[in-house]
Amino acid sequence: PTTKVRSMINTAFFLPAFAMVLLTFCVMIRMLTGRIAEMKANNIHPQSIATSAALIAKMPDTRASDNFRNLFETPVLFYAAMLFAQATSQAGQVLLALAWLYVVLRVVHSIIQCSYNKVMHRFYVFFTSVWVLLGIWVMLAVGYIR
Repeated sequence: PTTKVRSMINTAFFLPAFAMVLLTFCVMIRMLTGRIAEMKANNIHPQSIATSAALIAKMPDTRASDNFRNLFETPVLFYAAMLFAQATSQAGQVLLALAWLYVVLRVVHSIIQCSYNKVMHRFYVFFTSVWVLLGIWVMLAVGYIR
């Protein structure tokens, strides 16, 4: 592609990463508002949930916090892939499409986990997102080796 088109693709490559960051903050807000509401409703003093074990014992709805923690697991490989694609000038349209697909799958995963939390629905979306992420890394590896 021309230099201008290549530059636009490279710039566009940061958007999926920004979207993942936005998702992470949205889940964090969902987690915090849910915790505060539950603490108020059940008159839970903040110090009484100072440890994760105490938190789980007094506030058993861990859907949002579990999802928030998940957003620091495989998505770390996604962020690294986005940076690697930039550093090695491999930010092409197919890779960009896969990056957006990964983001969409992670959004769906978060919606499922933070709401009705049906494990098999969540698993299928997670499994698909892992394959997309693997595809991104295979494309990057092959492109780098060439």
